[in-house]
Amino acid sequence: MKWLKSTGFFLLIFFSNLQISFAVSKDTLTASSLHPIGRFIRDPKNGLELISSAIHFGFQFRGTNCRLFATIRDPRGHNYLQYTLDGVYQRRIRIAGNSRRPIDISGLSEGIHKIWIYKATEATTGPIFIEKIVASDIHALKVPDRPLIEFIGNSITCGAAADPSEIPCGRGEYHDQHNAFYAYGPRVARGLNVNFILSSVSGIGIYRSWNTPEPSMPQVYDKTDFLSNSTRNWDFKTYHPRIVSIALGTNDFSDGDHQHPRPPFDSAVFVSGYINFVQQVKSKYPNAVIALISSPMLNGKKRELLQRCLTSVKKNVDLSYRSGKRVALYFFKPMQAHGCGGHPNLEDHAILAEELTPFFKSLLK
Repeated sequence: MKWLKSTGFFLLIFFSNLQISFAVSKDTLTASSLHPIGRFIRDPKNGLELISSAIHFGFQFRGTNCRLFATIRDPRGHNYLQYTLDGVYQRRIRIAGNSRRPIDISGLSEGIHKIWIYKATEATTGPIFIEKIVASDIHALKVPDRPLIEFIGNSITCGAAADPSEIPCGRGEYHDQHNAFYAYGPRVARGLNVNFILSSVSGIGIYRSWNTPEPSMPQVYDKTDFLSNSTRNWDFKTYHPRIVSIALGTNDFSDGDHQHPRPPFDSAVFVSGYINFVQQVKSKYPNAVIALISSPMLNGKKRELLQRCLTSVKKNVDLSYRSGKRVALYFFKPMQAHGCGGHPNLEDHAILAEELTPFFKSLLK
């Protein structure tokens, strides 16, 4: 009889603990349960490492608030997330390196809510680590099964220097004006109801960066974090884009910073390097349509020369892949950019996206 009482007592404790465990799991969404789209690494110790511009994940919960646990490596640095609530863009969130406090998203109406979290900054700004999200009745959202466009590019594709609404141009750090959510690529994707990933690095080009001979995009594209000295290689089997958009050339044409030696632009080296890079991309995604996009920041003779170079790249690649999909070309209309340092601002990105949307819509068909 005593044994039965003891057994009943331990069973009661067991089921009580089971209920507590269930309650915790129902109100806590760990990083391992999230479904990100973009470049990332799952780290058993630090959680989900968000790397590329506009990498995003979603979750649904019930109630008036949720708490997001996010950190960065640099104790003296900062980084940015941004988010939508029930389909409406809200704001950027500053992640301070010296803080372990969770991010509270509160004051919401009662009921069920959906939030999508985006990394506002590019890979070279540094990763943001997601540990968990706490809210009532929370679960992860999967990215809808839609066609995917990968946008390869430079600072324009990153949405860099586009948003001085919080910190004016010329102040703060370079990434303080980043806004990847409102860059032209994500805008195009949302307008066409397709998925997207951004593979972009500020200052980068096909055969040189804006002020130095390297790094170039062909050197870093295979690296998960777009760093030339990285040992972490990206698994290109993760995604299968329908279209790969490549918008490079602005920085190859740059006159540099007048501190480092800067040889004149070499069109032969540029075209050869671009052809090789397109072949590099095609080796990863043999079934994707490759679209070469010009630069909205180049005007006059530089704009005309870039267009001739891209036309030559298309001709050579098409000749090498006679049985494959033809390379597509798009030349931007001339633009006087209004963002920081001569970059497009948010309004300019809206113009670029409106201009590009019919082009990508035709490619999706």
